[in-house]
Amino acid sequence: MEAHTQRRKKVQAPEPRSRLAQEDRISGKPTSGGFGLALSDPKPLPEVAQLWRTVAQAATIGIFVILTIAALSLARQVLLPAAAATVIGLMLGPLSNRADRLGIPSLISAIALWLLVIAVFYGVIALLASPIVEWIGKAPEITNNIKEKLHVLDRPMAMIGDIRHALLGDKAKAPGVGFDIAQIIQPAVLLVTPAIGQVVIFLGTLFFFLAGRHQLRHVLIAFFDARESRLRMLKIMNDTQRNLTSYLSVVAVINFVVGLAAGAVALIVGLPNPVAWSVVGFILNFVPYVGPLLMELILLGVGLVTFPSLTHALLAPLLYLGFTTLEGHFVTPSIMGRRLTLNPLTVFLSLVFWTWLWGPVGAFLAVPILIFALVVVSHLFPKEEPTLPS
Repeated sequence: MEAHTQRRKKVQAPEPRSRLAQEDRISGKPTSGGFGLALSDPKPLPEVAQLWRTVAQAATIGIFVILTIAALSLARQVLLPAAAATVIGLMLGPLSNRADRLGIPSLISAIALWLLVIAVFYGVIALLASPIVEWIGKAPEITNNIKEKLHVLDRPMAMIGDIRHALLGDKAKAPGVGFDIAQIIQPAVLLVTPAIGQVVIFLGTLFFFLAGRHQLRHVLIAFFDARESRLRMLKIMNDTQRNLTSYLSVVAVINFVVGLAAGAVALIVGLPNPVAWSVVGFILNFVPYVGPLLMELILLGVGLVTFPSLTHALLAPLLYLGFTTLEGHFVTPSIMGRRLTLNPLTVFLSLVFWTWLWGPVGAFLAVPILIFALVVVSHLFPKEEPTLPS
């Protein structure tokens, strides 16, 4: 009889805990899980097969994304100049449309705009080629000069070397403040200077895009059979061109002012070739975040070579930093906020991805590709607006 009573007590013992768990679920308090974790109302899966179908779909999408990235990397020599030509062609869209309204044949306007692009690129190369060649020729002298200017960093670098020696022993090599400027300039020139084949692809794609942009629109629209799909494709193309043209046009004007400011800073401080500084500032400011930072580093490096003291060398980077801070935090947001608003994190991740995949030209194309992707996603997955009660 006593044994039966004890077994009955053991069976009834968990009931208060289940009642407490039920009260916790009702009140919203976290319950204690099987591993001693605080959980909020855990429930078993209604169907395990659905979970595995979801995992299989996610794995398929992941494989597709990886293969797409690999294809973009392998086809870089062709896709990179073609994408750059398409973006510049869209940027020249308003000029081409104005030529159509004036009755100028599309072939004539395409040739004129194509020659204009070639002239601009030739002018940029002509302005920058002479300083680059001169600096590469003076590489040993410039390296020694920079080492002397950075002599104040010898003690901190020696302390870092002592710490590394204490941690790694004889394997540690004491760091020093020194570098070969030729090892920096030459890879940069090789990255920025495209191959002859890529130039041909770029110029050919740009010309045929400008000459046959109307036919290209008709082909892309006629690719779909359903009227709704054709209308959606037409809206995607129109919105893409409008947003890209608006963004690139406004940014080009802002960067032109930034380039003038860079030339003015170089002229006031006493740096050589103010016109070349204007061109470099204009081009680099097309790359968000990284472009202004790279410009400040270049100003610092040239200042170390040109001026006798480190304080004088820091003057130009600080002035340019102040101007770009004013432009990036006040001027550009006030202008672009009315036209196009992009998430800074999304812009930064796009910049990192396309720079990693396609190099410096990919950094220039990062924001236009992001705008195109956002337009497509917005049309394919529009936000459902809440319906207000009548």
